[in-house]
Amino acid sequence: MKLPIATTKILEVKSEALHNLQILHLSDLHINKKTTLCEIKQLINICKNIAYDFIALTGDIIDCKVKEIKPQLELLNSLEKVYYISGNHDLFYGIEPLKQSLNNFTFLDNTTTFFTYKNRQIAIAGLSDRFSKFFKIKREEKKITNFLKANPISILLAHQPKDYTFAINSNTKLFLCGHTHGGQIFPFHYFVKLVQPFLAGTFYKQQTCIYVNRGLGTWGIDFRYKANNEITLLKLVYK
Repeated sequence: MKLPIATTKILEVKSEALHNLQILHLSDLHINKKTTLCEIKQLINICKNIAYDFIALTGDIIDCKVKEIKPQLELLNSLEKVYYISGNHDLFYGIEPLKQSLNNFTFLDNTTTFFTYKNRQIAIAGLSDRFSKFFKIKREEKKITNFLKANPISILLAHQPKDYTFAINSNTKLFLCGHTHGGQIFPFHYFVKLVQPFLAGTFYKQQTCIYVNRGLGTWGIDFRYKANNEITLLKLVYK
């Protein structure tokens, strides 16, 4: 895992209550047996030197069995105020052991909660990944949609960009996801665009701001081309 320099993105949101909220967005770490403790420590140091209100981790944290990377995951627990959801790789390698290891994080699959920002209650919800059905896990889409509709100041986390429709249909102000790796290796960008509505970066649909993170790790081949990885601080601006 080659770590990039953290960058800041300004996102326009349709909610004054979210103005100046700062979210550190991480995705697709793909921690595996080759991921060193030194690399995890470097990631933690980068995160701890950033002023954020919370961390959103949008899936694919692991890329091997949890028992093979226990020390790396235990180190991650030193990060604070982390909300995360599953990715397809997390489900494949074992979401329950992962939840047990990340005991300092808030797991949001098919779950809702609130956090306080400037004395306002901000709703945040998460959907389990679209591959959940193959692991006999029901995606509680109606529950999440109803919660978001009932709370107009809201943020939705999901792994795949395809789930943006749940955000716009419930008037959610911010939708965060990953999964695509930004294509990882050009020209695979074009293939990703055939199966996902967004490749990487910021998009606006109706009342919803969408951000697709290119992720930190790699899958298949430990190489990227024209799809740099990212650690991104999202600063929300009301407009």
